This record gives sequence, C-alpha cells and structure tokens, in this order.
Amino acid sequence: MLEAISSTAISAGQAASRATEAQAISPAAPTAIQSGGDVGFDSVMKQVTTDAIGTLKAGEAASISAMQGKESTRRVVEALMSAEQALQTAVAVRDKVVQAYQEVVRMSI
Repeated sequence: MLEAISSTAISAGQAASRATEAQAISPAAPTAIQSGGDVGFDSVMKQVTTDAIGTLKAGEAASISAMQGKESTRRVVEALMSAEQALQTAVAVRDKVVQAYQEVVRMSI
C-alpha cells in the first residue's frame, strides 16, 4: 500500500512539474483555484506544489543570473530565502501527510 501511495505522490509531483512548465509557457492560463472552480484537497495540493516549484525555479534562475553578473546580490538573497521557505514548507507538509498516513494505518477496524 505504501508503494501505491509513493507512486501516486510521484505521479502527482510529475504532473505538477508539467503544469508548472505549461504555466511558464502560458502564464495567463487560470488554475482551478484561481478560476473559482471546485476546490478539493488535490487541487489545493497541486497548486501549492506548483507554486513551490515555481519559487524554487525562480531562486535557481536568480542564482544563475547573479553568476553572470546580471542580478543584484539583494535580489538573489531574497529569491533564495523565498525558495528555502518554500522547500521547508513542502517538507513540513510531507511530514504531516506521512504522519497522518501512519496514524490511519495504526487504526483498528
């Protein structure tokens, strides 16, 4: 069962990555949360994942620009701090999901 959840999480991460890439190509495309459609747990998690990936990519792009001398140090530090915060949030959410899963597994039926 853990393998099924792991493969589902990997698939969701890959889908979120593809959505981020598609949004980078056409940023005007509204997401389910922005358009006011049905808001479910999965759509919220996809949006949070997409935002975190975008923040990490922005931090990476700022670092590369700084190495090329195109970006100020302050902008790079701000982007990296934001990326670090997004990563810490993602790890915290992952830990809570794993903890909730373990509690459900321990429940007696």
